[in-house]
Formats: sequence, structure tokens, C-alpha cells
Amino acid sequence: MELHRRSDPGNPITPIEPSAAFDAPGVDCGGRQASHATALGRFDVAVASSRGAHRADNEDAHSELGGRGHLFVVADGVGGGAMAAYASRRLVRELHAALDGRRLDPARLNAAMLDADRAIARSIAECTDLPGAATVVLAAPVDAFGARWLIGWVGDCRAYRVPTTMDAGPEPLTRDDTFRALAETPPAGGSPDDPARMVGNGAIAGANVARVELAADELLVLCTDGVHKHLERQAWRQALREPGSLARRCEALVAAARAAGSADDATVLALQRSGWFSMRRPRWAARGQRGDRLGGVRG
Repeated sequence: MELHRRSDPGNPITPIEPSAAFDAPGVDCGGRQASHATALGRFDVAVASSRGAHRADNEDAHSELGGRGHLFVVADGVGGGAMAAYASRRLVRELHAALDGRRLDPARLNAAMLDADRAIARSIAECTDLPGAATVVLAAPVDAFGARWLIGWVGDCRAYRVPTTMDAGPEPLTRDDTFRALAETPPAGGSPDDPARMVGNGAIAGANVARVELAADELLVLCTDGVHKHLERQAWRQALREPGSLARRCEALVAAARAAGSADDATVLALQRSGWFSMRRPRWAARGQRGDRLGGVRG
């Protein structure tokens, strides 16, 4: 795997969680699942999402599963920013409008992310003087087998690859854009573990990009911080061993995060290749394309 990372400083929002609790969190939409065919392969995709205890609305958003495109996006509206739910949903729509039906590469992804950043900022500015933004992770296959994938992200949504045995636990494919990770000082009232890069407030110079390969029956999992901040390796393994469908396993991951104390919005989107082809090509993954101002980080 090769990662390309953008870390230009911007004007971040400090997430501020409301103190008042609403109803107890629960799965807003039960796990859903769909199948997608490529020219020479097939993969299943499923999602589960749950509203947190501190919000009236689920501020996470994700791609619809049944569309014709093979782009999958998970976005997290930043708590404390204006119109967080709007920002995450608008971000998902903007990325699909720009990228559906097109071959995904770092340059096209960066352009789409910057365009979305400006569009969301303009739209929110028409309603309020307060900032609003979202963090995001996305994935799309870039070959006919569904074996080679491009991962893009901004902020602290994450992608994981999960081996078929699951004994080793999930393999992180992304690195959070937090103030701590970027060696930056958070604003007053902020935490070093808050996201320092978001889409919608001018705090980005593009997207982080990773090229990865997915073997037959391996899982590619995209999730918000309401999930990954609360799950240890053993919880991942137990949830992903749940019998039944891929959707059921997504529900189990959300439930495991809740059981571990997550009160945030929580979303899991998982993809799994069929067992047609199992050969990886590590040399491909090492030939990362470098765009302007992209610094390579080996992961």
C-alpha cells in the first residue's frame, strides 16, 4: 500500500459536542445490502448507521447502495459546526456528481474534493455566518476485477482492510488528519485529537489518497469515528464473525461501538469481493501516482 498525504494548514472548526442528550442511540436504518458487478468480478456492499445520543439528527451520511456507480462514500458532519447534517449529505452528493461513471485517480479526486469544499462553504454562507464542514472517506475499484481500489479521505473517517481469517484484526489503510497527527496546535477549546482537516470550511488542499488491493473474500470497511474510536481488535473480530449477511456484520460493528460507550453518530459501510480471484499484485500497489504537493507516506 502507498499513501499520499495532503497536510496544508487551513482554518479548522473546533468540534463542540452538545451537552444535552436526546433519546438513547439506536440503529436509524437497519443494515442494508446490495451486490455490484464489474466486468470480471463481483462484490457485495452493506451499510448500517446509528444516530448518537447527543443529537436530534444523524449527522453521518453515506452513499446509496443500489446505484449504478461503484463509488462508496461515508461522511461525518462535524459536531458544533453549522448545519453538520447538511454538510455531510451535500458532500456525498457532490462527490457522486463529480465522480460517478469516471475512472478515479488522485487528480480527479482532489479536484472533486476542492470543488465540494467550495460548494458547501458557499451554500452554508447563504444561511449563516457560522462555519460548517464534514470529514469523509471513500473507496472505488479501479480495475475490472474489483481487486484494486483507490481510497480517499479528509479528517478522521477511516478505511480498514480485514483479512478473510480475521485473526490478525483489521489493517488500517488511512491515517487521521488530527492536530496531533499533523503536529499542529488546536484552536482554543479544541483537542489535539480533533480533526484538523475538513471539507466545507477551506481547511483542505485536496484529499489523502491510498492505493490498495483486495483479495477474494477480504473486507474493505469505511467508518466514522463514532465506530473506530471505540473498538479494540477483539471487538472487531467478534462483530465480523457474526453469522449471516454482510449487513448483519455492519450492524454488529455499530452495536459493538455502542456497547463500548460510543454516544456519537456511528456509520459502517463494508465491501467484500466475491471469491472469483484471489491473486494480489503487490507491485501495482507500490506504483503510487504522485500529484502536485502530495507527499508519500509508506503505510
